[in-house]
Amino acid sequence: MRLERRDAAGLGEIRPQLLDVYAEIYADRLGEEFHSVERFDERLGWNSEVPGFTAVVGSLDETPVGYAYGCVLQAGTRWWNRLRTPVPDGATVEDGARTFALSELMVVEKMRGTGAAKAIHDELLRGRPEQRVTLLVEREHPKVRGLYEAWGYGWFGEVLPFADSPLYDAMVLRIDS
Repeated sequence: MRLERRDAAGLGEIRPQLLDVYAEIYADRLGEEFHSVERFDERLGWNSEVPGFTAVVGSLDETPVGYAYGCVLQAGTRWWNRLRTPVPDGATVEDGARTFALSELMVVEKMRGTGAAKAIHDELLRGRPEQRVTLLVEREHPKVRGLYEAWGYGWFGEVLPFADSPLYDAMVLRIDS
């Protein structure tokens, strides 16, 4: 698998392929408005406009088989707005340099269990200057949460990021130590 880093400008030429990967992975949920390709594309667009946006695409024979992307949480971010769990004072204060938000990490079924997800994840985080990384895992996917815990992430709280989204567990990984 070839890994390639991309910024927002470099995403345009492969965006249709990334949407195809998303559609393959979420095929059984595309009828849900929140999981529709259109809504995902909208969220991808929002993320790519935030400073610090970075993506890593894993490809086999020039075809994307997985990817991850995220951005740096800015002051005033809405990322933590719908956090349902009390956290220590200052835990959700962002300044544009503290936290990298890993918005998506996905690999097609044939690549699962091969280490592809971890390789994509690690390349995305390689050299990041932030103190920590955060991500959201659907509450109904404890196996995925367990994978992130094995990679060093810890539970941070419960969050409902959008009114029509599933309930998520927010997780955090320190990367500055």
